Amino acid sequence: MSKPSNKPMTLWQALAQLSQQIPFSKEGVEKVLAAKLTQTAVQGNEYFWFYESESVALADGATLKVDLRIKREGVHPGFLVINLSGSCIKIAEVRSHFEGLQITDHPRGRSLDDVTSYTAALSWGALSFSFKERQPDCLSSVAFKPKKL
Repeated sequence: MSKPSNKPMTLWQALAQLSQQIPFSKEGVEKVLAAKLTQTAVQGNEYFWFYESESVALADGATLKVDLRIKREGVHPGFLVINLSGSCIKIAEVRSHFEGLQITDHPRGRSLDDVTSYTAALSWGALSFSFKERQPDCLSSVAFKPKKL
């Protein structure tokens, strides 16, 4: 894998490089994003450590923040969510990179933070793209759901 440069990545480059880090580790995610991950104030639960990143600038003006969860004991690939802000990535752009998206979640009328999620089935697991009701045309987060080891 190439090491991060000073030039910001696109979201699509970040997704490709992060998927190569499965099973996730704090150090692997930090290396890809050139960003420090710190334990959250909650520090996790009895099963998982919780980490979050500082804001990372992307090439298109968007920024991302990472929420990473690593199993405390045993074998597990981890969970990773990227929260986006700063620019609007539309579903058409997501579809141009990932074919065969399936709707896997939809708003239930409880909050403007309810999401519509579109999921791509990939060799390593699933990648879900979520759009909040608050701004339904703009991608709000991407979740990596690796297959269990």
